[in-house]
Amino acid sequence: MKTPIFAALLAAAAHPCAQEQAQTVVVTGNPLRIGDVATPSNVLSGDALVLRRGGSLGETLDGLPGVSTSYFGPNANRPIIRGQDGDRIRVLSNAGASLDASALSFDHAVPIDPLVVERIEVLRGPAALMYGGSAVGGVVNAIDNRIPKSSIDRLLGAAELRWGGGANERAASALVETGDGGFALHADAFARATDDLKVPAFDRALADGTTERRTRVANSGSRAKGGAVGSSLIWGQGYLGAAVDFYRNDYGIVAEDEVTVSMRRDKLSVAGEWRDPQALLHTWRGQAAATDYQHQEIEGNGAVGTTFKTKGADARVEAVHRAFAVGAGRMEGSVGVHMESSSFSALGEEAFVPSTRTRQGAVFLLERWTWGESGHLSAGMRAEQVQVSSDGDASGSEPRFGAARQRHFSPSSASVGAAFNLSPQWQLTSNWSFTERAPTSYELFANGVHAATSAFERGDPQQRLERGSNLDLALAWRDGHQRFKLGVFQSRFSNYVGLAASGEPDLVDDAGDRFPVLAFKGVQARLQGFEVEGNWLGKVGAVAVEIDGKLDMVRGSSQDTHQALPRLAPLRGAMGVKLGQGPWTARLEVQHARAQQRVPDGDTTTPAWTLWHLTGSYAMNVSQRDLLLFMKLNNLGDRLAYSASTISTVRYLSPMPGRGLTAGLRLAF
Repeated sequence: MKTPIFAALLAAAAHPCAQEQAQTVVVTGNPLRIGDVATPSNVLSGDALVLRRGGSLGETLDGLPGVSTSYFGPNANRPIIRGQDGDRIRVLSNAGASLDASALSFDHAVPIDPLVVERIEVLRGPAALMYGGSAVGGVVNAIDNRIPKSSIDRLLGAAELRWGGGANERAASALVETGDGGFALHADAFARATDDLKVPAFDRALADGTTERRTRVANSGSRAKGGAVGSSLIWGQGYLGAAVDFYRNDYGIVAEDEVTVSMRRDKLSVAGEWRDPQALLHTWRGQAAATDYQHQEIEGNGAVGTTFKTKGADARVEAVHRAFAVGAGRMEGSVGVHMESSSFSALGEEAFVPSTRTRQGAVFLLERWTWGESGHLSAGMRAEQVQVSSDGDASGSEPRFGAARQRHFSPSSASVGAAFNLSPQWQLTSNWSFTERAPTSYELFANGVHAATSAFERGDPQQRLERGSNLDLALAWRDGHQRFKLGVFQSRFSNYVGLAASGEPDLVDDAGDRFPVLAFKGVQARLQGFEVEGNWLGKVGAVAVEIDGKLDMVRGSSQDTHQALPRLAPLRGAMGVKLGQGPWTARLEVQHARAQQRVPDGDTTTPAWTLWHLTGSYAMNVSQRDLLLFMKLNNLGDRLAYSASTISTVRYLSPMPGRGLTAGLRLAF
């Protein structure tokens, strides 16, 4: 029997961070630092982030309007925005590239731990204007203060402990900051350990065709740690700083019981800003980073099966010009340069792509015209040059990838946005964008068995630019703390590069294992959907009451084959009731996802589910130190649920977490 989505969602739909979002300025994709942007966005920070933190970036963001997760078990979770994932979603760290291998394969984790992130911004919809073709679906920006941007004249710090949950998580993080007003120093560290994830009882398929009853996800434990040291010189007109950080993560691959991943990432970052209100270009911002990433897949006998390495650098410079009068309004804008370079190699028996190099350079321009309190118009464009090179077959290796080759692309992007204030409470926003994305190295040169998909994947060296357009429309109402927003979107692609069945017979290896042959090819495609969010805040006697919820849906299909696009989340809804009195808060939330029955050939349907969650917290001040005690009891009913956005070969090996109680505390001073 299907669980209904309650009609009340349409009257009070939102995410609990809605109030906080209204009080802060979204900085991602917003060089002008204006208060409102046409692109749909969400912000997580403060207590809302503390209470929502998961073991990965994808788990932390899953359930925000339009956001789901690839969920390759509890460790490898990359955000999916409006049905788009992989290299169409740009994951950033302080607005800089997170150079890793997470977009290459579902079993590769993002090397950013939510424990040391102070703020997460999510842009839903194309942000290619600022961040290039790999942001055609959206952006996730994890922000910290490892390079301090404002003066610090005393000792500051925070520490957090968490334990429990379905994976028996033991986690700790701490940071300290100090300075003398002109010099600021930051240091942080974290450590996390988990066991195999506990889930409701399910039948796990075995290689011999039988099943076994399980209550834990095999090989899903992890051990992670990391830290950073950064400092800045700060003066009245700006700052200049640098930071070094490291990240280590050893975790199991749920698709292969005896395979673990050993990941390391080292990074050096520099950033600065200069301001002169009297200058034509009154604000200059710059940042650059160099990254050394390695990911080894280790067999049960301790032997290294495959080693993935990425070394690269990225840099960005932006300049904001002074506002000047144009007609009845004022024009302000920015211009910038973005450069990125990376070298990738995959060595070992499961390497399905050759060693490659990618070079990218771009210039972009954004202008905004504002007329009084009535609204604003914005427009921008970006021009890129991208070069992707393959080394082909290494000397003496078994022929697989052919001769060395090189491709050049010149993608471009443009966008036009508008916001109209219809009244003090109502606002209408719209955003149209045209985007082009250069194919990735694996979409061009892949040729081998990919263990994560259990398929033979083949690229196309003659792949063309991915090209599409997107239209967003949203109507928002706000009256004090009461808010409601309805948004609709549609993306049309004349060439959408995806992985699909090639029509060839299955490949059979020397061991007799069969692998379907999949090929990266471009098709005409369309994605469309809606997002509803809002909240109501009031009081019943001495108790503060907040009702919030959200409802979203995305549908996508290939216009060539008229089949659904894979791994799309179904219609989802959530509603929460939060009560607060003095230092106490308690929140009960129900989440529901309809069955996903609209799937392409070769995929399987996903049943509907309804989950209940309870969160509580107690805030106090101890000797001028803020202490937050919290607990989360997820999946109260211990209901079995699967994620429709998980690849089908893994979906029924790794259900979503079962009932689990997590407790923790955060101390800030």
